[in-house]
Amino acid sequence: MLKKIMPVLLLLATFIAACGPQGTPTLSPEEVSGTAIADAWAIVTLTAAAVPTSTPTEMPSPTPLPTFTPLPSPTLDLALIASPTNTAPADPCDGYKNLVVSSGARMTRLRLQNEAGGPITLSIYLYKTPFGDCGYSGYSIGKNERVIIDYPQGCYFFAAIINNPKNPGKSFGGGEGTCANNSDLWVVRIGKDLINLQSP
Repeated sequence: MLKKIMPVLLLLATFIAACGPQGTPTLSPEEVSGTAIADAWAIVTLTAAAVPTSTPTEMPSPTPLPTFTPLPSPTLDLALIASPTNTAPADPCDGYKNLVVSSGARMTRLRLQNEAGGPITLSIYLYKTPFGDCGYSGYSIGKNERVIIDYPQGCYFFAAIINNPKNPGKSFGGGEGTCANNSDLWVVRIGKDLINLQSP
């Protein structure tokens, strides 16, 4: 009897299995890769479509470079670099004239010491002396350079243009109370903001 029922049960089990819930089919690696690429392109397309469109604007023209202005010559420096707070002295020499030393002038030695951080153009103005000497003279001094000059004894006004491309500037010092009154070596210290005359 079992032999007669067995084929029926087997047929019934096959039928039930065929009509029952189906399993999820698995995808091949090629199908998975294709699906991922399609999804990625869909995201790119949607993102591009969401970007707002703008009207193209004209690019600004480049700003022209500044023009180079040469430094004034040393014979004009004192007149050009004087400012309201650092004015050049009243000039009894009938204008800013170059210094001419008379035969009776008493001389001293000045050590011009550049501590301004770059090359400088220095003007030294000599107030009128008892011998009638007055006027100014100009010097170009390299960075950290020291120059010794012979100069008439008297009172001085100093002005310097600092020719440092990274940190240009002007420096001033002296006045009627800044005087060398002997023949010893005097030190003129030229800093970034101030110029001092120091006794030996």
